[in-house]
Amino acid sequence: MIAFPAAAVIGGMITIYLAIVSSDGLVEDDYYKRGKTINLELARDQLAAHRELEAILGINSQTRQVTVRLESRDYVRPERISLLLLHPTRAGKDQRIELEPGGKGAYIGTVTPVEPASWHVQLETGDWRLSGRMQLPGQTTLRLVPQNMPIANSPNLQ
Repeated sequence: MIAFPAAAVIGGMITIYLAIVSSDGLVEDDYYKRGKTINLELARDQLAAHRELEAILGINSQTRQVTVRLESRDYVRPERISLLLLHPTRAGKDQRIELEPGGKGAYIGTVTPVEPASWHVQLETGDWRLSGRMQLPGQTTLRLVPQNMPIANSPNLQ
């Protein structure tokens, strides 16, 4: 008769232990601070639209090489671009890849292996940002345009 209550107590202690040692990664620590940064992020999207930025992102799953081709009208290409791969639920799995100029006007870098998920992708410098979603591993290319820029008016990528 005492086995059932004892099992419930042991199960409860195991549950409490797991809740303490594992981070769910879904809760934002400082909602106020995050809210203040939203306007800055929107301004970065608007600047990308103003500059008519567009990028084609390619990931070679065998070599893990990332290639980005950035196009715009009247915008001097930056020396470096950051690529952020943001996991949909676990911030600890996020990656920041610094892309450097490669051949033929492209930027290149290397990504570490990722688990299967629909990753949020951000391509950014200090003043602008392009973002989108990419199913990794599996999807090999992604076209990034500013959030409020119609695709029909985007620069021609050839």
